[in-house]
Amino acid sequence: MSRRTVGVIGGMGPAATVQFMARVQELTPASCDQDHLRLLVDCNPAVPDRNAALESDGSSPAAVLIEMALGLERAGAELLVMPCNSAHAFAEAITRAASAPFIDLIETACDSVMALEPRVVGVLAADGCLAAGLYQRALAKRGVEPLLSRPDHQARFMELLYRIKAGDRSASTRAQMRGLALRLVEDGADVVLAGCTETPLVLAPGDIPSPFVDSVDALARRTVALATGGDA
Repeated sequence: MSRRTVGVIGGMGPAATVQFMARVQELTPASCDQDHLRLLVDCNPAVPDRNAALESDGSSPAAVLIEMALGLERAGAELLVMPCNSAHAFAEAITRAASAPFIDLIETACDSVMALEPRVVGVLAADGCLAAGLYQRALAKRGVEPLLSRPDHQARFMELLYRIKAGDRSASTRAQMRGLALRLVEDGADVVLAGCTETPLVLAPGDIPSPFVDSVDALARRTVALATGGDA
């Protein structure tokens, strides 16, 4: 069976990149080592902070992301993926510069959400992703109402996000993230979307009573489908 080499623009953060790779491996139909996908990974934690770039005068990561994409292409990547939601605010710069097809995480996650036929989708996402309107636009064009966390809850989410990036996956962090997801359900969400790749590190579908869509899992599934010649 034909396999396409996947280039992973990663490191944002490193744990999310590793989780994405593990999920690709789990989802790939394989009976031996040789059946698995070849992943070329640039796990670069030095990419400028996406939230700072989108909210204030922080350095734009666009040039670094383009350099990573082109480096992966030169190494043989035939598909490009980027397991970071906020970084997709700069996805157009990547697609203009690179020739390999780019699998859009935002569109992919929203396609997975639509399979559940929701009316209101609660979005757990970083400030930069929300400031760029990535999920708000993608859901609205599908006729679905995006529901964001209240300002105080969003501030708490950002605190948890950076704790997770620092390696904190404690019971307390898990409980607080679950609480934020439950608040979205209480506020009217019939589906909760993990629109930040750190969120699934501490929150799983069985943790809340409503359907839960993991953007990392959605990206891994589409990556495997496209890289193995199946339907996306």
